[in-house]
Amino acid sequence: MRTKKRDPEVTSRIMSQIKSKGTKVELLLASALRKAKIKFRRHYPLPGKPDFIVFGLKIAIFCDGDFWHGNNWRIRGMDNQAEDFNKLTPFWVKKITTNMARDKRVNLTLRKKGWKVLRFWESDIKRDPKKIIKKIEATMRAHSFQYSSHRS
Repeated sequence: MRTKKRDPEVTSRIMSQIKSKGTKVELLLASALRKAKIKFRRHYPLPGKPDFIVFGLKIAIFCDGDFWHGNNWRIRGMDNQAEDFNKLTPFWVKKITTNMARDKRVNLTLRKKGWKVLRFWESDIKRDPKKIIKKIEATMRAHSFQYSSHRS
């Protein structure tokens, strides 16, 4: 069965409605960070535009949407087999694989600049924000030691 191709203008209008900042999951994590008294900044101007940075420790935090960043593929064992995910048109396969590749490049770029990069899946943040905070706090402790050692 052949599906009708959508007008690119319609696709563009739909995509423009999707929030990239201030999403529910981002607000949930921001609330958890505040509750844990972790100082952070939002949308700091770095490569990849992290959702948060931990103030003073060079820790970049990303809240990755399950669909947009490929977690749904990872769960199903399709990291490198996007074409088998036949519910998606070639447009979406390309869009998501491009996002996944960009995430890897951003991670590498930030690490080369001395940043610790943390990426959390939307579903994990929703399921257990306290667990995410514990991971962030553990990274802060470890990175705080490393960061202060390099500055001495």
